[in-house]
Amino acid sequence: MGLLLHHVSISVSDIDASIEFYTSVLGLTPLVRPPFRSSGAWLACGTQQVHLNLKPLSSFDPERAFNPTEPHFAIRVDDLGKMIATLNQHGYSESLGESDAKRLFLDLHGLAGFPQVFVFDPDRNLVEINASTMAQ
Repeated sequence: MGLLLHHVSISVSDIDASIEFYTSVLGLTPLVRPPFRSSGAWLACGTQQVHLNLKPLSSFDPERAFNPTEPHFAIRVDDLGKMIATLNQHGYSESLGESDAKRLFLDLHGLAGFPQVFVFDPDRNLVEINASTMAQ
């Protein structure tokens, strides 16, 4: 039996802000979404998808601290250095305070065996970005 992850579904409080983050910052591509009763968006991430679901009354934690063991999903990129540069252009930085929503958390030589960068989306959903190696 072949298995393949099809999509990840996350709750967001502001569809427009989330679409902006996932498309303009991370580079995902909008897809046509069926006319469900609820608001949301489908985005392509390579051959997989990220589904955004509007949940304005969810218990989003605006003070959520970084913890890589908290629920998150990961996006693999070919060039992590280029992605870090793109994040920097959008105001994300490792030098920001740990509570700053645009703080980058880098683990380029960690125990995972591959370089990782963690960022928060506009609702402080944790997103990991990784690569098989760090481009030179």
